Amino acid sequence: MAVKLRLKRMGSKAKPFYRIVAADSRSPRDGRFLEVVGTYNPVKGQEVVTVDEEKALYWLSKGALPTDTVRSILSKQGIMKKHAESKKVGK
Repeated sequence: MAVKLRLKRMGSKAKPFYRIVAADSRSPRDGRFLEVVGTYNPVKGQEVVTVDEEKALYWLSKGALPTDTVRSILSKQGIMKKHAESKKVGK
């Protein structure tokens, strides 16, 4: 099963709110998912992002591939850097 970290759209029309989820790559965008990793709210004056770092690192270590947007969010949070460092230590 190919797992991806991606955004699940929530909220109403013109007021998007996203959950960052770990999901099977074959399931629909807003369909079934394995676990909620965080949230992303682009509407407010500032972007509001909350990510459970432990869950994100767990899924990345299991081989989950983040989408481009999620990769950008995780990079801004410093999680992608920690994941890369943990891969170097593991060698």
